Amino acid sequence: MPLTPLDIHNKEFTRSFRGYDEDEVNEFLDQVIKDYELSIRETNDLKEKVAQLEERLSHFTNIEETLNKSILVAQETAEEVKGNATKESKLIIKEAEKNADRIINEALSKSRRIAMDVEELKKQAKVFRTRLRMLVEAQLDVISTNDWEDLFDTEISDELEEAGNK
Repeated sequence: MPLTPLDIHNKEFTRSFRGYDEDEVNEFLDQVIKDYELSIRETNDLKEKVAQLEERLSHFTNIEETLNKSILVAQETAEEVKGNATKESKLIIKEAEKNADRIINEALSKSRRIAMDVEELKKQAKVFRTRLRMLVEAQLDVISTNDWEDLFDTEISDELEEAGNK
C-alpha cells in the first residue's frame, strides 16, 4: 500500500548521537508531504479527467456504432429501393411494349378494314357509274327516237275530230 501524506507526517525516526539535524529533516519531510499531496491531487484530477474522457469516448463510440448501423441500413434500403425501381421499370417497359403491340395490331386491323371498305366503295361507284351511263343512254335513245317527230307532225285539230267521232 502506498504512503499517504499522513504516514509521512507521523513518521518518527529514532535519535542517535550523531544523527541528522532534526529541523532539516522535518523541513524536508514537510516539503515531501506538500509535493506528495500535490502529486496525489494531480493524480486524482487526472483520474477524473480520464474518467470523463472515457465517458465521452464511450458516448462517441456509441454514436459511431449507431451511425455505422444507420449507414448500413441506409445502404441496404437504397439497394432495395434501387432493386424495386429496376423491377418496376422493367414491368412498365413490358406493359408499354404490350400496349404498343396492341395499338399496332388494332391500327393494322383498322387499316385493313378501311382498305376493304375503300375497295367496296370503288366497286359500288363503278356499278353506279355503269347504271347511270345505261340510264342516260336509255334516255338519250328515247330522245333520239323518231316518235317525237311524229308527235310534232300530227295536228291537234285532227286528233280532236277523231276523238269527237268516237
